Amino acid sequence: MAKINFAEVVEQICEKDLRYSLDSYHFVQEGLNHTLKSLKRGSQHAHRHVSGQELLHGLREFALKEYGPMSKAVLNEWGIKTTDDFGQVVFNLVNASVLGKNETDSPSDFKNVFTFDEAFVKPFEPRNSATPARKSASAKAKKPRSSAPKKKKTGSL
Repeated sequence: MAKINFAEVVEQICEKDLRYSLDSYHFVQEGLNHTLKSLKRGSQHAHRHVSGQELLHGLREFALKEYGPMSKAVLNEWGIKTTDDFGQVVFNLVNASVLGKNETDSPSDFKNVFTFDEAFVKPFEPRNSATPARKSASAKAKKPRSSAPKKKKTGSL
């Protein structure tokens, strides 16, 4: 069996499906490798199947590691705006025989697993939710009186 040239296959996929950039496919491939390494650390199985949800959490971790606070913007630029989009990229690779699947795997495994705001924006928001109380508009409008004596008005300029 001839070895699959990933770059050529991705170019062919992108010609048919214009929703996602070449970079999105390369990111998923690298993110899968990251996920497999992470799972291998916690398991004695060298090669095991990765579920859709495991892959999504690995892709999230990989994006945060690689792109930090820019993760959501980078993924959106590549056409990936939801976890469903990751599923579409994965199944485009499955349909091109680049990735394998088992009989229970489906694109629905990727449906609404997390929002991109909660995954890629929230980790960078300030953690302290107790912000100082703001002064009301009426309190801002009142100027404090000075303790200095007022000057007496005279009729001349």
